[in-house]
Amino acid sequence: MSGARPEPTEDELFTVTTIHRAPRELVFAALTEPEHLQHFWGPVGTHTPADRIVVELRVGGRFETTMINDANGQQHTMRAVYLDVERPGLLRWRETDSAVVTEIVLTDRGDGTTEVITTQYGLPPARRSPQARAGWRTALDRSVAYTATLAPPQHDLHPSRSTDPNPGSRP
Repeated sequence: MSGARPEPTEDELFTVTTIHRAPRELVFAALTEPEHLQHFWGPVGTHTPADRIVVELRVGGRFETTMINDANGQQHTMRAVYLDVERPGLLRWRETDSAVVTEIVLTDRGDGTTEVITTQYGLPPARRSPQARAGWRTALDRSVAYTATLAPPQHDLHPSRSTDPNPGSRP
C-alpha cells in the first residue's frame, strides 16, 4: 500500500463489516462510480446527487461528495485524495479537511457474496459520537441494499447483514 496508515487510538478507529449479495467487481463499481454512489452515499435522511460526486479513481486522484440533508437542505462536502486503488479489492482515501483515512477492503466469499470491511482511522472527537457512527452504519446498510438490487438472482446466498466487531460502541 502506498499511503502510510496512521496509528490511531481505539477511540479514533471505527470498523464495520458488511456482507453484500453481489459479486466483488459489482460492489467495487458501486463504490467508485457516481451513477451508483448517488443511490446510497450518506446516512438515512440525506442524498448525494451524481453531479455532486467526483471520482478520479487513481492514486492521488480526487474523491469528493456533497451530501444534502433532506429535511433542511444543508450541504456537507467531503473532499479526499485516493491513497490506494487496487481493483476490485481495496480503496483508501484521506480526507483533506480532517486527515481521516477511510479504508475499504472487499473480499470475494466464493458464493456470489462479498465481504466489505470499512475502517476509518484518526477520527476527530466530533466524528466519534454514537450518532456519527450510527450514520455511517446506515450509509453502509444502504450500500448493501443497493448492491443487492444490481446482482443477478442466485441461490443459496447468505442473507445480507451488517456486523460491528465492537458491539460495546453501539449507541
